[in-house]
Amino acid sequence: MNRIRREFSIAAGALALAAAVVGLPAQAADDAADAKALVQKAQATVAAFSKHKDFPDFGAALGQAKGVLIFPQILKAGFVLGGSGGTGVLMVRDEKTGAWSGPAFYTMGSASFGFQAGASSAEMVMMVHTQKALDSLFSSKVKLGGDASVAVWKKGMGAGSGLTDFLAFSMVKGAFAGMAVDGSVIDVRESLNAAYFGKPVTPVDILAKKEVSSPGAAGLQAALKKAAK
Repeated sequence: MNRIRREFSIAAGALALAAAVVGLPAQAADDAADAKALVQKAQATVAAFSKHKDFPDFGAALGQAKGVLIFPQILKAGFVLGGSGGTGVLMVRDEKTGAWSGPAFYTMGSASFGFQAGASSAEMVMMVHTQKALDSLFSSKVKLGGDASVAVWKKGMGAGSGLTDFLAFSMVKGAFAGMAVDGSVIDVRESLNAAYFGKPVTPVDILAKKEVSSPGAAGLQAALKKAAK
């Protein structure tokens, strides 16, 4: 009886492993499609923010930034155990040429983003203003308001360079939204990085060493360069 149980257990384990292996290509294809779509949405978000009448300082802030995190959609619920969050991309600016490299994929999650009443989703573009902030994104997950300072742009604030590690612009349904982001955690989305570039890569590989690139990012890179002032 023990022998039969042992053989059954081995067979069940083999089936489970086979099912997992068979599922890997499908998951990788889904991640690659999600990553490609996210880059396209990020390009649209940059274009919308750069032309928005409520964000007159967006281009100046972008032109002073060392990098930028773009989150085309942050959901109020359903991210992790009913919290809020979304997936976005990090792009890094060459201070000599103004060219942008990337993307590297990240998540941002929080128990609450302080959404406006009745809002369930938002777009956010977060400027990375200090080397400390950029290095922290390369090396580990970052807690805003804890590991790094963050300010949410408000009308009349100006570009805000040098005042904080991160400066966030946010919009809900096409209108300016002063969302609270303190306590949010930014972390690397490793599966999307691997799917987009075809192999496991880190943000340092993508953005600092520039060991990989994708022609699919050209539109986003051009949109950022055009928007920066």
